[in-house]
Amino acid sequence: MPANLPPEYFEVERRYREAKAPAEKVKALEEMLAVIPKHKGTDKLRADFRRRLSKLKSQQQTKKATSRRDIGYRIDREGAGQVALIGAPNVGKSALVGALTNAAPEVADFHHTTRIPTPGMMPFENIQIQLIDTPPITREYMEPWLPDIIRRADVILLVVDVTTDPVQQLEETVALLEEKRIAPLRLAHLYEGRQGWTLRPVLVVANKNDNVRAEENFQIFNDLLEDDWPMVTVSASTGHNLELLKQILFERLEIIRVYTKARGKAPDRNAPFVLKKGATVQDLASKIHKEFVEKFKFAKVWGNGVYDGQMIQRDYMLQDGDVVELHL
Repeated sequence: MPANLPPEYFEVERRYREAKAPAEKVKALEEMLAVIPKHKGTDKLRADFRRRLSKLKSQQQTKKATSRRDIGYRIDREGAGQVALIGAPNVGKSALVGALTNAAPEVADFHHTTRIPTPGMMPFENIQIQLIDTPPITREYMEPWLPDIIRRADVILLVVDVTTDPVQQLEETVALLEEKRIAPLRLAHLYEGRQGWTLRPVLVVANKNDNVRAEENFQIFNDLLEDDWPMVTVSASTGHNLELLKQILFERLEIIRVYTKARGKAPDRNAPFVLKKGATVQDLASKIHKEFVEKFKFAKVWGNGVYDGQMIQRDYMLQDGDVVELHL
């Protein structure tokens, strides 16, 4: 069967032949694989390109593994929480980060567009949550520094493409994480007694739910899952359920917003203190300044479950939206 290659293939092939640097050859090969039609006539050609790609990436990994482990990438924490987006190639992680934040990660139809972690700040009501776009995870290649980025995150967003075998994408990504001793917090009971494991909340994001057909695929995907995975379906291109995703992420972070006020003045509702659920007035005081803990006498609180201005002590457990007036 003839290959019947499209015209754009030959332009990419020319760039591949002219490429000098291994990274340029990798990018050209990925583009060639993206434009080549999938049928029996191209099976051998695609297999040859995949072998070349695997060899080039292995060479790059061998040369750079030591230096990358030494240097690595560390994203400074900003905002109310840090969330890492992970997944297979072309699931739409970069498009999702672009739609949710002020970042502008590179988006393309070929694999491994994202080479380095790209942070962006996602606004949610009056706080910001940090999202990190990461390179794709595959059986053939994973950046050596990527597991450390994932371990440091508060929540993992595991993104799948709902139009292209999302069950396999989910299972393979979870298996690759497990090889790096990273597992979903919801399965903590399976890892009791094991040392050196990192357990993190995982939210599955079924992306590219752009139309009715994709919604049907999502329903099938949901039905096929044997475990009860926390999940939300979205579309980075149409904006479908992005606001719902923000709300769920806020809840998964298990944080609260607390406001402070001076005596006789109104609180600043635009600048909350962000604390973990279960935090007390003492935790709030220590976050403001250690002297506030030492000089603390009592506090007054306005919020749910109390009457306005109720006097409380340092062990009072705060709720989301509480307004606190500290007395020293």
